[in-house]
Amino acid sequence: MKPIPRNREKRRFAAGPAADPNAPLWLWGQHAVEAAISNENRIIQRWVATENAAQRTGLTGFEILDQKGLGKLLPPGAVHQGIAIKVQPLEPANLEDVTAAPDAPARLCVLDQISDPHNLGAIFRSAAAFGVGGLVLQTRHTPPLTGVVAKSAAGAVETVQEIRVVNIARALDTLGAAGYHSVGLAGEGLEELGEAVSGAAKIAFVMGAEGSGLRPAVAKACATLARIPMVPGMESLNVSNAAAIAFYEAMRSKRA
Repeated sequence: MKPIPRNREKRRFAAGPAADPNAPLWLWGQHAVEAAISNENRIIQRWVATENAAQRTGLTGFEILDQKGLGKLLPPGAVHQGIAIKVQPLEPANLEDVTAAPDAPARLCVLDQISDPHNLGAIFRSAAAFGVGGLVLQTRHTPPLTGVVAKSAAGAVETVQEIRVVNIARALDTLGAAGYHSVGLAGEGLEELGEAVSGAAKIAFVMGAEGSGLRPAVAKACATLARIPMVPGMESLNVSNAAAIAFYEAMRSKRA
């Protein structure tokens, strides 16, 4: 990769409380860091690496630390692969702006109170792999895009749009008005997933938290509820696995 642009170094930030959504945060792991550096919208405050990691990545401009020193900057247990950067959070997109754009994504995913950051990161990663252009997240009840999310996403938080909304049911009304066919994944769905996505030009998948699933008001706002066919005795999948299957099915259907 090319050297880090020096004019992006040492931007100043207010430290702010930990809960401040505008406060700087650490990203770690090779894929997450390289993707962030490649994203021209990322403002980088500081970048650190072990000597071995800096040589391995081919990037220049890192502050060199040993493993212990780097680990002290990050949450306990962070698998950093010897590389980390401190960045300003990306600005979430506006749903109306996204859907009104000439290049509006044909595939979106709405997440109803997904609270596990590892699942959220995995869904971002699957979205990037299967052409889902953005994830619609509630401003509350969904974690911010922390370093844990970014590491699980393997860089996908830099390419898949984060779209924040106050109310999920109202967001589905907005998506419907913009031509999106909203497909809620639910075990009680009357249609199988393949049938639900067949022929739809624009699709917004809707997925709920594990255990509780879609909230009643959100399920009611979906155009249809669909189920993933499974062998008898299996009731559900991890939400990130279900998302990957749904995204793949939509990509396959679009190509058919």
